[in-house]
Amino acid sequence: VQLQASGGGLVQPGGSLRLSCLVSGSIFSYSSMGWYRQAPGKERATVATIGTTGYRSYVDSVKGRFTISRDNAKNTLYLQMNSLQPEDTAVYYCHAWYRQDYWGQGTLVTVSS
Repeated sequence: VQLQASGGGLVQPGGSLRLSCLVSGSIFSYSSMGWYRQAPGKERATVATIGTTGYRSYVDSVKGRFTISRDNAKNTLYLQMNSLQPEDTAVYYCHAWYRQDYWGQGTLVTVSS
């Protein structure tokens, strides 16, 4: 099983990005999925999660700005990020849980003018 995250980049404050995470193998539809981020000098922290039933949860700081979604037919997890702020700058990781933890390699999001 491999998780490949993409979609990061440099964006100005107030801008938008959409992250994608393609999951190889056959576990995607059975997996709880999530996005995490690690800012410089900080620990990795949860951003948003989505269960197999589609139930979503978000950290308070991104509520109303970020949307997590999944496409089971494409084995892909998404994170739509709007109204980005400098404090959203971090490496973003996708995560899957199905009997064990699986992590992607991370994609860097930089919010700066």
